[in-house]
Amino acid sequence: MTEAGFLHAALRSRNLVLGLSLTLVFAAAALVSFLWTPYDVTQLDIPGKLQTPSASHWFGTDHFGRDILSMIMVGAQTSIAVAIVAVGIGMGVGVPLGLAAAVHRGSLMDEVIMRGNDLVFAFPSLLIAIMITAVFGPSALNAIIAIGIFNIPVFARLTRGAALSIWTRDFILSARVSGKGPARISIEHILPNVTNLLIVQGTIQFSLGILAEAALSYVGLGVQPPTPSWGRMLADSQTLISLAPHMALFPGFAILLTVLGLNLAGDGLRDILDPRIRRTGR
Repeated sequence: MTEAGFLHAALRSRNLVLGLSLTLVFAAAALVSFLWTPYDVTQLDIPGKLQTPSASHWFGTDHFGRDILSMIMVGAQTSIAVAIVAVGIGMGVGVPLGLAAAVHRGSLMDEVIMRGNDLVFAFPSLLIAIMITAVFGPSALNAIIAIGIFNIPVFARLTRGAALSIWTRDFILSARVSGKGPARISIEHILPNVTNLLIVQGTIQFSLGILAEAALSYVGLGVQPPTPSWGRMLADSQTLISLAPHMALFPGFAILLTVLGLNLAGDGLRDILDPRIRRTGR
């Protein structure tokens, strides 16, 4: 697909346009928060605690008097950064493993890689985080490692499955006849042909990374105070839900809309980049 054709298809995809719009809103909020927030998120104002949404505090204040809008803006930094690095780890390790497994299909290396993936899949990211935290203590870095480890087998399986089908193509046979080795073929021919799938899967894993970071912070295993986190904001609100429901509503909506936006964007990208879907007229 040409660049002009992709742009035309993207503008016609309601899922992609809506998903990117929602995602860009929170990405912009994260970027703006590096330079400005309505209030200092580290400043406590006990007399002004549990205020409902108003002109001075659009999303209200929490049990320490901190501005919830400001905390959501800064919390977006945390969620996006953790998800980006975790997906980067998953891709950076999983894709080469998947390519290597496809090259050595049926060999001991393939078996070791795939059984290792099965082993990681047996432990959810939350359980991995608990094990890492038990050794190194709770932190954003440990949350990133836990989510990144869980992403590795996702990309390894996807890459291996897609690569195996490409290895049977005629142009791969021509490359082998021309004297190219398996590693060079994987980099020059296989990887470019699975990039579309990796982009779509990366978008999906990005949304799951935000959910996982929120879950880890909710149970106290993610980002630690005083750095704001959407998950910990939800945890702080659970005992005050009847007195100050806005403490739970706004961070909850932030997680919901961000994940929804990323999933819609991933769905739109899949519709555009997958030629089989395009041929069916979806």
